[in-house]
This record gives sequence, structure tokens and C-alpha cells, in this order.
Amino acid sequence: MLSSGQINFAICFIVAFVAVMIYVYRKDIKLHKTYYKGNYWVLIAFLSFIGLLFILKGFLKN
Repeated sequence: MLSSGQINFAICFIVAFVAVMIYVYRKDIKLHKTYYKGNYWVLIAFLSFIGLLFILKGFLKN
């Protein structure tokens, strides 16, 4: 089990990490819009592929 000190450290670390990530993303938002156009299509293709694998697994299991 984790001690209370370890849990407190983990919570503080997660909060600080998320805060820094939000700050960095906000700072670079213009660059993201310029260089990462169309990245949603890659995400859709990836999720579709994972969904297809689950469907095939269901069919082949029977």
C-alpha cells in the first residue's frame, strides 16, 4: 500500500504536471494550428482501426 505522503506527492505531481501542460499548450497554440492541420483524421483512422480489431475479435471468437 501507499503511505499518505506518497499519495499527497502523487496528487501534487499530477496537478502540477497538468498545469504545466496546459500552460505550454496555450503558449504554442499558433504553432499547433499551423503545423498540425488534419491531425483529427489520424485520430479517427486510429480509433476506427482499433474498433475494427474488436469487431474482428468478436467474430473470430465464435
